[in-house]
Amino acid sequence: MEVSLQEAAALLKNANDIVITAHENPDGDAVGSTLGLMHILCDMGKKVQVMIDDDIPSNLFVLKGADGIVRPMERDAGILVVLDTSLDRIGEVEKLVHAGKVLNLDHHRTNDMEAENVYVDSDSAATCEIVYRLASYLLPPVSDSEGDGLTAGCRLSSAMSKAAAMCLYTGLATDTGFFRFSNVTPDTLYAASELVASGAEPAVISESLEVRPWNYVQALGKALATAELFDKGRIAGMFIDREIAGLTDDTGGFISQIRVVDGVDVAVVVKEKEEKICRVSMRSHGADVSRVAARFGGGGHIRAAGCTLNMTLPEAKNAIIAAIEDELAAEE
Repeated sequence: MEVSLQEAAALLKNANDIVITAHENPDGDAVGSTLGLMHILCDMGKKVQVMIDDDIPSNLFVLKGADGIVRPMERDAGILVVLDTSLDRIGEVEKLVHAGKVLNLDHHRTNDMEAENVYVDSDSAATCEIVYRLASYLLPPVSDSEGDGLTAGCRLSSAMSKAAAMCLYTGLATDTGFFRFSNVTPDTLYAASELVASGAEPAVISESLEVRPWNYVQALGKALATAELFDKGRIAGMFIDREIAGLTDDTGGFISQIRVVDGVDVAVVVKEKEEKICRVSMRSHGADVSRVAARFGGGGHIRAAGCTLNMTLPEAKNAIIAAIEDELAAEE
């Protein structure tokens, strides 16, 4: 059932024991939105646990509470909140958490809308932007005169904690390429300004996200050696086997290295997670890669999408490149 943000807020206000989760292979928006909402609800006196079925990228441990995210465990909860994805991409959390209600908040237009209570806004640049708006229904209102010298019009500056603002700003920044992508709107920038007024520190966040350990650099070098061009240079691919993937727990930035190649419309990274399990990430300048992801049970946005293929790495490489070529041909 589709709900409004006001109705979503009412569900959370009426719950006490809350589990929050997001998709496997979590990114800045997944981690930022789950932790941001956790801080908001904890400040309201709620019992909250964040549970994600995957490793958390090391550079996101700058966010308060990241070290408290747990792997799936069997437990009861008053409500399960699923952020930044559909129920089918939260792994073992779906089976192990027995919740009285389920609430799903997402900004992906490929959401399957199967949750008991679901709110999807594909015009939002990130799920963190949705959580930011949700906060206005959860936190006490703040008048402009109460801003203590902060930016005029900031409704949340005195009500939202710095910890929550840091988390939500991180998701906004990462899902917009630090406000460079086409999904940035005036509402996105307004949300960012309010989060900064609430204590988010853009410089701290950007510097933390840019720092990489030496093993990341080594893995990136090996991954770049696998890069290939396809379809007359319109597709760039990187194919990471388990040996390369084992060097670092964070390959999220790899795709940016091939997305900028002149003439490339679609960049794709295929990473072998386990035997016959490969994760695919795609970014495009124009092609609808969400349609490609949907062919394999995945989803995302027009210009950023992903899926999981139960194939060997060579099989996954051939399958995803063929699907992208089909999509490019269909759009001509």
